[in-house]
Amino acid sequence: MLFMMWPQVLSAATAKDKYYRAEACYKKLRHNPKKQKYRDKWLGCIKKFEAVYRHDPKGPWAAAGLYMSGQLYQELYKRSFKTSDRQTAIDIYERIMTDFPKSKYRQKAKYALGHISYKKTPKRASKKEMPKKNVARVEEDSIEAEIEKLTSTPLPVKKDLKGSLDKDAKVLGLRYWSNPSYTRVVIDADNEVSYAHRLLKKDASIKKPQRLYVDLNNSRLKKDIKKIVPINDDLLIDARAGQYASNLVRVVVDIKSFQTYKIFSLKNPFRIVIDVWGKQKPAQPVVKVGKKNAKIPAGALAKQLALGVSRIVIDPGHGGRDYGAPGYLRGVHEKKVVLKLARRLAKKIRKELGCEVIMTRNSDRNLTLEERTAIANTKNADLFISIHTNAARDRRAYGIETFFLNLATDNDAILVAARENATSTKNISDLETILSDLMQNAKINESSRLAVHVQKSMHRHLKKHYSRIRSKGVKQAPFYVLLGAQMPAILIETSFISNPRECKRLNNTAYQDQMSEAIVKGIKEYIKDTNPTALMEKNPNPVSKKYGG
Repeated sequence: MLFMMWPQVLSAATAKDKYYRAEACYKKLRHNPKKQKYRDKWLGCIKKFEAVYRHDPKGPWAAAGLYMSGQLYQELYKRSFKTSDRQTAIDIYERIMTDFPKSKYRQKAKYALGHISYKKTPKRASKKEMPKKNVARVEEDSIEAEIEKLTSTPLPVKKDLKGSLDKDAKVLGLRYWSNPSYTRVVIDADNEVSYAHRLLKKDASIKKPQRLYVDLNNSRLKKDIKKIVPINDDLLIDARAGQYASNLVRVVVDIKSFQTYKIFSLKNPFRIVIDVWGKQKPAQPVVKVGKKNAKIPAGALAKQLALGVSRIVIDPGHGGRDYGAPGYLRGVHEKKVVLKLARRLAKKIRKELGCEVIMTRNSDRNLTLEERTAIANTKNADLFISIHTNAARDRRAYGIETFFLNLATDNDAILVAARENATSTKNISDLETILSDLMQNAKINESSRLAVHVQKSMHRHLKKHYSRIRSKGVKQAPFYVLLGAQMPAILIETSFISNPRECKRLNNTAYQDQMSEAIVKGIKEYIKDTNPTALMEKNPNPVSKKYGG
């Protein structure tokens, strides 16, 4: 029997506890001049103070956490001379004044703002006082975004591009996906660079809409890039790219309206993802109640009419030039196996559950990880299921496991996430730092529940037909492909393609059929669990769709 560690249990510490931990971190830093030379030490303490705010954004400790993060950015600016650190401190103080008008920290923020806003750039330290080495990576994000962990390298005096991640990069283009309540914009680049972003208020005097901009350092626009990409959905007007300075590209998103946004970067290849969410306005259908018409919330009506899950996005991993993991058998690759599995699964879902199915890919084509989630979001999917095969250096490793998006719980989960993300295990820690904000929009509880049902079903069903079926359980890990999904989302590692026995099975149509049947049963159990009457009546003519090809 599988027992899940629910998110509520993962964080028992109160905002007060987190504040005192952050304060202890800062005290240690203040009394250690050697550590003060390292940017990551400052950002480590800042992250702890920001965690206080995120724990309860409207609670009594929220303003205190924000104020201290602003103070630390201000202190960091005195050492780094980075205008982005100074600007971030200003943004934090302004936010305190806006969001916490009755807090004692409003006056403190006002005082700090008055001093930092007009203070001249501090005199640079001499070469003897400051180390020469460059920082491995500087993620210059405001409090609204996520702080990426840095390697322990000294703060820079000046940019030394040799050995730095901030090598010259070309911005290759802009892409987007949208629906009325969600838009994702992606900035593609050919090299990893640091970046900063800021939200600008609407300026009626110059007839400018509200704007969100991202500055990419050490960057140039590709010559034939399309500089203006019209979007014109309910949230955004367009996205524009321009050479703001000789070594800086600015991408501006013109906004119609929005509720919140998140910005994060992905690697291999490097790209910056901008997610914008609008205010969701659920339909209020009118139904007859007695002699009068009354409005019933859409969720309540769905429950009464037993609508349940109606649209499922299936994502066959990898594809195109991305072969995925190589199989034990020659010529067998993950991308081919999972596509065959996904097609069988789609067919069974349509037939047995009466649900509409959308495939992120129905042919051997390349899809980026952020594109897969964007398809699910823009198509308003009820479930997102990513299909993969596992692999390990030890060919004896075997079994099936199911993942949902969260912080990794063990080394095996980290290795699996690193392989599916096509990145290094070191970069997994970078990704974990941004999850706390991004997962506000993720359906963690529902995802873990779906994962449990599917994992149990696969183990139970396959044991009836095959020997040596091992359940590796339900696990959590930071997968790029699940990042930002607005519906319950899971990633299934169907078997080890690197294992001789399981590779043969994965390449066998009978095993693919049984695996698909097991996953369908798991989905069915999840639907019954969330809405017991949802499957009483099937749609006799389910719609069959695919996305792209």
